[in-house]
Amino acid sequence: MGLCNSRIDKTTRKETGATNTAATTTAERQGSGRRRRPRDLSSGGEIDEIQQVVGRLVGNGSSEIACLHTQQGRKGTNQDAMLVWENFCSRSDTVLCGVFDGHGPFGHMVSKRVRDMLPFTLSTQLKSTTKEQTSSKNGLESATCIDEDETLLPKMYQPLKQALLKTCQQMDKELKMHPTINCFCSGTTSVTVIKQGKDLVVGNIGDSRAVLATTDEDNTLVAVQLTIDLKPDLPSESARIQKCKGRVFALQDEPEVARVWLPNHDSPGLAMARAFGDFCLKNYGLISVPDISYRCLTERDQFIILATDGVWDVLSNKEAVDVVASAPSRNTAARALVDTAVRAWRLKYPTSKHDDCAVVCLFLEDSLAAASTETVGHSHKESVESVTITSSKDGDKKEEASSEADEIVPVWEVKEEKTPESCRTESNKTTLAECISVKDDEEWSALEGLTRVNSLLSIPRFFSGELRSSSWRNWL
Repeated sequence: MGLCNSRIDKTTRKETGATNTAATTTAERQGSGRRRRPRDLSSGGEIDEIQQVVGRLVGNGSSEIACLHTQQGRKGTNQDAMLVWENFCSRSDTVLCGVFDGHGPFGHMVSKRVRDMLPFTLSTQLKSTTKEQTSSKNGLESATCIDEDETLLPKMYQPLKQALLKTCQQMDKELKMHPTINCFCSGTTSVTVIKQGKDLVVGNIGDSRAVLATTDEDNTLVAVQLTIDLKPDLPSESARIQKCKGRVFALQDEPEVARVWLPNHDSPGLAMARAFGDFCLKNYGLISVPDISYRCLTERDQFIILATDGVWDVLSNKEAVDVVASAPSRNTAARALVDTAVRAWRLKYPTSKHDDCAVVCLFLEDSLAAASTETVGHSHKESVESVTITSSKDGDKKEEASSEADEIVPVWEVKEEKTPESCRTESNKTTLAECISVKDDEEWSALEGLTRVNSLLSIPRFFSGELRSSSWRNWL
């Protein structure tokens, strides 16, 4: 009898004597130093060094000047994202903050993608814009720049404004061509704040909100809304959407929520007029152009709150400011606001599943005190008056001056939720809005994990449901 001596390599599971092309390929790959990078399935991309950038916070936590916290709602995956980046663009006096509220089947991936890529794109565009304006010598050598209405603005505003506009345009293009994130019926809002010394620039897309806490002459804490909730029922937004053949109307079950609809389909019912992604509506009035505003900070300004609509749906600006001001410490201010919003959801809407909540708090006292010691080359009016420059797609500019630090009235107020009738069976066609109407002792949700009741109602029927991103690009 012969002896069969066959050994199996544990790494390749093949006999050592056999020709193993797979082992050779593996050995060559290891020898060449090439390594397959792990993929982040939650954000739709590869895991890289973004998570290890010094001074960048994206999860629950805090720093010396900021704190941030998010909590998942009861509708599925947490689709909110947040960002705090200190020493942005290698400047010790610059901080970038932002919150992003995703919606749709892939909203969580869209919001995280924008959160990760927007800062790098903005930094690149800012350097490019600064070089172009320096080489062109078009009147930016002075300390201030003058717009059409002869309003004095700092030198940093115009380059940053142009860079932010180009960044949002580039981000939308990148999302459209992304190989793994399907943005046909998914998107995200975005509200970003860039603070450079005493200068504050705010860019807003969608219905997330930024609120400033400041003190009046009586040293009373008041709230100043820095952004406008860009809802479809705003006259300027509605006019643009209707001009592009889109439709704007509210359902009978929720008359206070205006939505954007396709011309010939009762979908998707988007509850905002601007957003990243959502390419099914981009030809019908939905845009990703940010509403950009500027404000000169004073010593009276205390902190800034950035939050998604999960907070503002149940809390007013003043209530949010009071919660942050009364928090035990700065490190717990954002979490205290989120916890308060969750409790308010349970009290005001006991039959509803509360939305995701994300909060970023940026404290200004220490940074403004340090900035006041430096020599300022240009003068600003040390008053409560704020100048807002609204940029639309047509390039029009509107100037709004608020001489007092009163709280801006929200675009829409939260009303008492009425219990509608149950699903009607008289007609053969039943809408999603009718199906979410339930009795008092029941809970409702709209396609849990796939939609947000306050943002997106349904997916167009002509969308086959295929998850390949190339399937919907052919339709555009």
